[in-house]
Amino acid sequence: MAVDFEKLIRNIVQPLVVYPDDILVKTISSDDDNITIQLLVNEQDLGRVIGKGGKIANAMRTIVYAGATKENKRVHIEIDSF
Repeated sequence: MAVDFEKLIRNIVQPLVVYPDDILVKTISSDDDNITIQLLVNEQDLGRVIGKGGKIANAMRTIVYAGATKENKRVHIEIDSF
């Protein structure tokens, strides 16, 4: 069963932000071993998603990496605002 990384990231981020309708998660590139996913949030929510010292972003990456390991893939998450 394949992991839907976009949905996973959206489900992690949605309860953290004030503007959940502004969340945009898209796969930028994907090949056999590597997946690059871009997460865009409202500028006011960027701090909430990254967290103090990057703790929330690192925790989110750890969860996504665990799912990727089951599929022998590497996932890179880019977090930005618009």
